Amino acid sequence: MASTESIQSQELAKQLWAIANDLRGNMDASKFKNYILGTIFYRYLSERTERYMDELLQNEGGITYREALKDEDYAPVVKEWSIEHLGYIIEPKYLYDSLIDEIKNREFSIEHFERAINELTGSTIGQESEAAFDKLFDDMNLQDKDLGKEVSERTTLMSKVMTRVYDIDFHLDDAKFDVLGTAYMILIGLFASDAGKKGGEFFTPTCASTLLARLATSGLEEVSSVCDPCAGSGSLLLEVKNHLTTHKVGHFYANELNGSTYNLLRMNLLMHGVPYKQFTTFNLDALGRDPFEECDDFQVQVSNPPYSAHWSAASSYLDDPRFSAAGALAPKTKADFAFLEGMVHHMAGNGRIAILLPHGVLFRGNAELKIRKYLIDDLNVIDAIIGLPANLFHGTGIPVAVLVLKRDRNGDKDNILFIDASKYYESGKNMNTLRDEDIDRIVNAYEKREDIDKFAHKASMQEIRDNEYNLNIPRYVDTSEPEEEIDLTEVGNEIKKINKEISDVSAELKPMFAELGLEFPFDEEVDL
Repeated sequence: MASTESIQSQELAKQLWAIANDLRGNMDASKFKNYILGTIFYRYLSERTERYMDELLQNEGGITYREALKDEDYAPVVKEWSIEHLGYIIEPKYLYDSLIDEIKNREFSIEHFERAINELTGSTIGQESEAAFDKLFDDMNLQDKDLGKEVSERTTLMSKVMTRVYDIDFHLDDAKFDVLGTAYMILIGLFASDAGKKGGEFFTPTCASTLLARLATSGLEEVSSVCDPCAGSGSLLLEVKNHLTTHKVGHFYANELNGSTYNLLRMNLLMHGVPYKQFTTFNLDALGRDPFEECDDFQVQVSNPPYSAHWSAASSYLDDPRFSAAGALAPKTKADFAFLEGMVHHMAGNGRIAILLPHGVLFRGNAELKIRKYLIDDLNVIDAIIGLPANLFHGTGIPVAVLVLKRDRNGDKDNILFIDASKYYESGKNMNTLRDEDIDRIVNAYEKREDIDKFAHKASMQEIRDNEYNLNIPRYVDTSEPEEEIDLTEVGNEIKKINKEISDVSAELKPMFAELGLEFPFDEEVDL
């Protein structure tokens, strides 16, 4: 039976396909997804405003948000509440329902929608919420000629988009359903544009996000801070919150280099009920200047950075506190360890990391060997290494590994746990998937920390050193299958049987060749 999330995704895909069909004749897929996602987000903010403010006003004689903003006595106070609690103001005439009514009554203009967006973002200027909403809708350019050369053409097209978005069930009460993240990946999958092919790097599949979140939060009820330095659409951060027993996260920190995806990240956090006061985001190169230089260290960090990315590896980085202690820099063409070292630098005293990296970091030599030795001998923070199946991720079929790191390893300082989970998955047409039982198998083995034949091994530090700090999983978990024993007597009998069949056939053919005056080519008998 299909899961609720799967059914919701299928329904969303159908609705998005209909919207995309309205737009794709006008512009490239890499652009029109911005209009769909931006419209979805605006509708969310509108409904969030009305729902939240109506609840807040229940103790004021049952007056509604719309009514309060028409009242000269209430309006200033209600606007102040909206800025304080939500971070922005949407006037009743700009609420999504009001815009839809205008469309139905043929009174709508795209210029009115543009004013609505400008009023919303303008209300945040000079407020504590300004950074959370700054340039948030910039990718949705409502004056773009691709929407139509004339205002009337752009109005007609966006009216279709807004009406179709109005028909989507947001599942606002279902914190587990990632509407924007799912919509993003569906839109990328629908059209094979160049931008679309690269889009998977900004979204970690749910199964991998779930696994990382469960490993990073094992045994925790709540966390003071969670961070992702390569956050993409924010799916990993949100999964951490979902898998805490209390769902309590003190503060979210995130960095994302791509501008459009940075907007998606902030939208996603807000759509999942994370107040603007509880997240701090940066739009920087995570390997350039440290985005989190002014932040306190983090209790939990999760990440799926770009694999084997190029970076400058300039000698000046040897003076950067993130990289200096290891005494070597990650290679120019493989920045994997640079991302990890940045995270290790920001681990709190009780800090944890769960990160997805290519297997090469486990065994490559030279600078990467020095970094492994530093992490193992000097810091002793590597807690577990878990090999995953191939083809789990958008845009790459390579198998990757999860590295789990802990600052305080308690009684496990003398060992590292290795798990080979590469054979446990469900095959898919385009991608493989970790099933719930596969994730449970990994997490249970991680928590029990015991040897499991052909699956898990708790390697002592002496084993690690004997292997010269090579952490390649097959060195520690033997998954080879014994060769089947050969029964020589049975093989001999089979050869005798075949030999007799050859002799019988030869006896039939030899007279025929003689009759034709031909030399029989198989005159020699085959002996065992």
